[in-house]
Amino acid sequence: MSQAAVVILLSSLIGVSNVSFGQSDASELLKLETTIPMANVQGRIDHLSIDLEGQRLFVAALGNNSLEVIDLKANKQVNSVHGLAEPQGIAYIPSSNRVFVANGNGGSVRAFDAVSWRMLKSIPYGDDADNLRHEPSGGNIWVGYGGGALGEFDQKGTKLADIKLDAHPESFQLEKNGSRIFVNLPGSRKIAVVDRKTRTVVESWGTGGPLANYPMALDERDHRLFVVTRLPARLIVLDTDQGKRVATLSTIGDCDDVFYDERRRRIYAIGGEGGISVFQQRDADHYDELGRIKTVSGTRTGFFSAEFDKLYVAVRKHDSQFAEIRIYTPMP
Repeated sequence: MSQAAVVILLSSLIGVSNVSFGQSDASELLKLETTIPMANVQGRIDHLSIDLEGQRLFVAALGNNSLEVIDLKANKQVNSVHGLAEPQGIAYIPSSNRVFVANGNGGSVRAFDAVSWRMLKSIPYGDDADNLRHEPSGGNIWVGYGGGALGEFDQKGTKLADIKLDAHPESFQLEKNGSRIFVNLPGSRKIAVVDRKTRTVVESWGTGGPLANYPMALDERDHRLFVVTRLPARLIVLDTDQGKRVATLSTIGDCDDVFYDERRRRIYAIGGEGGISVFQQRDADHYDELGRIKTVSGTRTGFFSAEFDKLYVAVRKHDSQFAEIRIYTPMP
């Protein structure tokens, strides 16, 4: 029996799910397929979105005050939309071929035509417009903003609702088969549960001690919510039926994006400490860290596409190297 297998067996017996393999094992989990340079992009890079039909990746270059457009067929940067104000969240809407960009400075959400890149609308939210999510069924968009609120608006930019929260919302996830929104509130050290039909907060769950809960992913089939904290760096798994914690594991530090790969039952946490933690979901209540893939310090965001079976990771400019998108294929 291999050393790794022995560690997993012992961990299972004593109830600890926190295994980290060596780098040689980790390199087999995510295969680096290619890198796409983003010339003239400076500073921090925030969140990403994707156009599946057009095979385009959209990148919020926060430190560059620009939206970068990547052609995934040609594997090259094809456009830069400048004049933004600390772009953070992005939502691409296929039905209208529009890209919405949330701006941290000033709080506007700006809508762009995804062909001409003409700005169609600026929706004011006052301050710190951050993550964006859209509802595939109805097509409305949600934004987290300000000192504590979720806003809902339609594709024409008409505001529909505002739900007050007790702290600034970071990552949030919408149920596809239900009406709930799970919202990370690091300022109040909890996760809020919002009902988007009644537009009210119906529950709140604590993280059990760890602080700075920023990224979040959802396994709706197994009723599991994945929350990553920074102080200390932990992956916390919660039961979405009762809000109870079912697992806590060490993870890469300074994480800002986490994704669930339903096909492989894996979790990818991207951390500014300079790596990607890969976890295996053995079942709904048991998890192992399989390994960590080395990246670059300050690399905290990305996008996982189940349709393309790719993990796109945004790497900021470092030393003499351009900023870039690294494209990984999960293995096997």
